[in-house]
Amino acid sequence: MVLTFDPFREFDRLAGQVFGTTGSGAATMAMPMDLYRSGDHFVLHCDLAGIDPGSVDVNVDGRALTIRAERSARTDADVQWVRRERATGTFERRIALGDGLDLDRISATWQDGVLTLTIPVAEQAKPRRIPIGTTAGPALTGTATATDTVALDRS
Repeated sequence: MVLTFDPFREFDRLAGQVFGTTGSGAATMAMPMDLYRSGDHFVLHCDLAGIDPGSVDVNVDGRALTIRAERSARTDADVQWVRRERATGTFERRIALGDGLDLDRISATWQDGVLTLTIPVAEQAKPRRIPIGTTAGPALTGTATATDTVALDRS
């Protein structure tokens, strides 16, 4: 059995428990996100259109990543609303982070209403090649047969 490293394996299950949805409900749509792995890091894009970047707060506490943002309501006195679908208030998204991530090197950028977090994979979790060494001792020579039997001669 081949196992792949996936520190977000519990994400869908936890999101459903926290937000009471299966990932497609209105509660998670207030802060939709994409998450993918690219090389030695994970990238999270979170749509926060119409939100002041100064109101966005990203925190890591233990293995929990929290994104919190606030969209203020328009306070124009002379406005008569015809339709109001954009939610206002505080939005929060919590993501359980698995082992094998370098939490001290998470970086965040903001562009065009999209928050992008880059989460590097820790060095100890990266795949690596293990060199095969030889031990000192008598030289072994031999030949392999079709049945994978090896005859050894010590010289």
